[in-house]
Amino acid sequence: MSEARTTDLYEVTMAHAYLREGMTGRAVFSLFVRGLPPQRGFLVAAGLPGVLDFLERMRVDEEDVVAFAALLGRPAADLAGLLGTRFTGEVRALPEGRLVFAGEPLLEVTAPLPEAQLVETYLLNQVSHQTAVASKAARCVLAAAGRPLVDFSLRRTHGPQAGDQAARLGALVGFAGTSNVAAAAAYGLRAVGTMAHSFVEAFPDEEAAFRAFARAHPGPVTFLVDTYDTEEGTEAAARVLRELERPPGCAVRLDSGDLAALAFRARRILDAAGLRDVGITASGGLDEREVDRLVRSGAPIDVFAVGTRVGVSADAPSLDSAYKLVALEGRGVMKLSSAKVTSPGAKQVFRRPGRPDLVALRGEPPPPGGVPLLETVMAGGRRTAPDPSLRESREAFEADLAALPPDARRIDDPVPPGTEASPALLALTARTRDRITARILGGLHPA
Repeated sequence: MSEARTTDLYEVTMAHAYLREGMTGRAVFSLFVRGLPPQRGFLVAAGLPGVLDFLERMRVDEEDVVAFAALLGRPAADLAGLLGTRFTGEVRALPEGRLVFAGEPLLEVTAPLPEAQLVETYLLNQVSHQTAVASKAARCVLAAAGRPLVDFSLRRTHGPQAGDQAARLGALVGFAGTSNVAAAAAYGLRAVGTMAHSFVEAFPDEEAAFRAFARAHPGPVTFLVDTYDTEEGTEAAARVLRELERPPGCAVRLDSGDLAALAFRARRILDAAGLRDVGITASGGLDEREVDRLVRSGAPIDVFAVGTRVGVSADAPSLDSAYKLVALEGRGVMKLSSAKVTSPGAKQVFRRPGRPDLVALRGEPPPPGGVPLLETVMAGGRRTAPDPSLRESREAFEADLAALPPDARRIDDPVPPGTEASPALLALTARTRDRITARILGGLHPA
C-alpha cells in the first residue's frame, strides 16, 4: 500500500479543497508539544530520519486517488487534482537527540498548502511516538547512574516497527544493547540475550539446563536463576560457572521477586564461590522509578534490562502534540481556541547557557550566547545532508542532558525549565490576534 494513504481522511479532503480553490501558496506548519506529560522534566527529540524518508518517498498515485474516491463515495475523476502530489517543500527541525520543552517546535514544514497538509498525520505519528519513547528511555539512563541498560521491549511493544524504534531510540540515549535481532542487525547495535524460564523447565534440573546452554554458547553466558528458587538457582549457576573457562561478561539474571534483596544474596553466593567477576543482571517490569529505587538501595546489580514499560512509555504513552498552521503566504496565522492558543510565524529556538530557551521568529538574530536549534534538513523535498549517526545524536543528547538543571533531571517530580518568547514574537502574536478578532470576531476579544 502506498504511504500516501497513511493519513487521516480529513487531510485528503482538505488538500483536495485547497487544490480546487487554487490555494497552493506557501504555508508554514509547526509541530510542537503543548505541555510535557506528568513526571517529565524534558523530552528528547526523535523520529526525524523516518519523517524525512517518508517525505522523500511520498507521492499520490492513481491507486491512491481511486482509494480516496472510494472511501468518499465519489468518482475518481473528482479527485484527479491530487494525482502526482508529492512533497516539494522545506523542513527545519531539531536534530535527533536534542532536548526539547513545551511549546518549542520539534520541526517546521514550509511547502505549498496542500502538500504540507497531506503529510500531517504521518509526521505527528512518528515524531510523537518516538519522542515519547526516547524520553522514557532517557529517564532510565538518568536513573541507572552509569550502570548499563539493555532493551528487552520487542515482545510487548505495539507492533514490530515500534519494537525496532524502541531499540534504536535506546541506543540513541545510551543503552548498551538490545535483544531485538532485526534492530541490532539494521542499526549496528550490540545484540544481547540470556534464556527464558521455558528453557530451564525443559531440562531435568537447572544445572542440566545451564550446562547445555554453556555447551551451545561458549562465549559469555548469562544464566536465568529464578525459575524455581533464586538462591538454589544461583548455587547451581555458580557450580557450572566454576567449571567453565569463563570469558569476561558472564552473569546471572534475576527476573522476579524482591530484586534488591535477591541481588545481595546472589552476590554473596557468587563471591563465596570465587566468582567475583560474574555479574548480576536484573529484569522484570523495570522502568526508571524501579531502577532508581534499586540504585539508591545499593543493590549489587551490574546491568538493568528494561522492557515493556519503556518500549511503550507506559506512564506517558502519548504526547499532547500538535501540527498547526502558523503562516500562510508570508502572513502570520494563529488559533484562538480556549487552552489551545498558538503563536504565529515561522520560528527559531535559541538555547542559552544558564537561561531558559528563547522562542523567536525565524530570521531574528541570536541573543548573546544563544545557539539556534532548528536546522534546515530538507529543501525542495530532498535531504540537505546525510542523517547524523547514532553516535553523533547520542553525543548531542549527552551534552544537552549534562547542561539540564538538576530539578529537571529528577526522577520524581521533575521541574521542566521554562521558555521565553522574544519581543518580536510577542508583538507579532498581538498584531495577529488583533487582526483576527477585528476581522472574524467583530472586534470582540474572546473571553
